[in-house]
Amino acid sequence: MDYRTKAPRILRDFLAYHETIQGHSRRTVDEYFLDLRNFFRYVKLEKGLADKSVPFEQIPIEDVDLELVRSVGLAEVYSYLSFLSRDRAKSPNSPHSNRGLQASTRARKVATIRSFYKYLVNKAKLLEENPVQELDSPRQRQSLPRFLTLDESVQLLDSIDGDFADRDFCIITLFLNCGLRISELVGLNLTDVQGDRLRVLGKGNKERVIFLNQACQAAIADWLAVRSYAGAADPNALFLTRGHHRITRSGVHYMLKRRLSAAGLDSSKYSAHKLRHTAATLMLQNGVDVRTLQEVLGHEHLNTTQIYTHVDSDALRVAAQANPLASVSRKRRGRPAGRSELAQGQEE
Repeated sequence: MDYRTKAPRILRDFLAYHETIQGHSRRTVDEYFLDLRNFFRYVKLEKGLADKSVPFEQIPIEDVDLELVRSVGLAEVYSYLSFLSRDRAKSPNSPHSNRGLQASTRARKVATIRSFYKYLVNKAKLLEENPVQELDSPRQRQSLPRFLTLDESVQLLDSIDGDFADRDFCIITLFLNCGLRISELVGLNLTDVQGDRLRVLGKGNKERVIFLNQACQAAIADWLAVRSYAGAADPNALFLTRGHHRITRSGVHYMLKRRLSAAGLDSSKYSAHKLRHTAATLMLQNGVDVRTLQEVLGHEHLNTTQIYTHVDSDALRVAAQANPLASVSRKRRGRPAGRSELAQGQEE
């Protein structure tokens, strides 16, 4: 997808700003384009500027201009969010898709709309006032991250054999020890491995250095010993496919599902991101402080990292026992409760 040929000028300038000035990845910018394209399709439909007989996915937005952008208010945005939560297909290309997008997805779309109008006011100076300044984001349910236990992690690693075992073992070892994002892993180059250090390019093109423990160093060495250097389509890529191309996100997902199933683990519950959660949880449970973990994971904000402090069950168990009332229990007098006591208990 190339937004430069499919987006109207006012959107192209915004997207180019994020790609060239803000340094956001092409994938992130493409997501911004998709979010804004769907938003303005809805706006055109609501304002009677689109043919209702045309499928939603085919409504053109090439004619979106400053006048239409300026006409949007909070009412239209909240109406759009209602459409997303009730009527929008979760998988638009599937005739059997359920309806209604999750709060996290809607929140991301709200963030895109906010960013677009903020750009028009503060950077492009095309608007004097921000019509979505007071836009609220959908409230999201706070759920604890799912992760493998230490025993399950060892079980997964011990089960890896067969074709490309050295590569797959190395990939999973890096996920479980370094907490890499899948985008960071597939982007790794040979030159990023520097002894006991790994150079990682994270979100927003921010570089960080991760120190490699012995397991990671050994896994990388074993993979490099069998990695083919002849005829590689991308000779710089650390991880290659059978066809000598750089491994892709979908390739990693497929490999993980296969390896998880072979290990006797539920492949529907775990993913590359869950392995990142596993690394974070295991490090935290074994004495790594939350600020150091923030640096390892490449989180911009500490509150993103702090979710892992809620999954350390051992620490929670110790905290429960540390309460000075932990040893106080109800004294039973060896007789049944009387009518007045029962009544009081029911009232309470």
